[in-house]
Amino acid sequence: MKEEEIVHLSKLCRIDLSDDEKVSLCQNLDKILNYMEDLNGIDTTNIEPTHHILQGMEHTLDNDEISDVLDTKTFLSNAPDQIGGMVKVPPVIQF
Repeated sequence: MKEEEIVHLSKLCRIDLSDDEKVSLCQNLDKILNYMEDLNGIDTTNIEPTHHILQGMEHTLDNDEISDVLDTKTFLSNAPDQIGGMVKVPPVIQF
């Protein structure tokens, strides 16, 4: 992928890229595109299409089992921090 294409894509996506980021992105996208070319070269003539990776295989997942549930006090005693009877976690989204 050429740097001009990266610049064009960054403008479309409204992303500011440093020169180093442009070079790195160019290299990474080239690797991805080359990998896709390799995949396109695989002969899948006699391979049946599938909608799920486990299709035709024996289901290997365990069944869910109902067990005793911890009471709130015991559960919260294991939490590093709590607030109002709930586990307090660091914010994921910053505004």
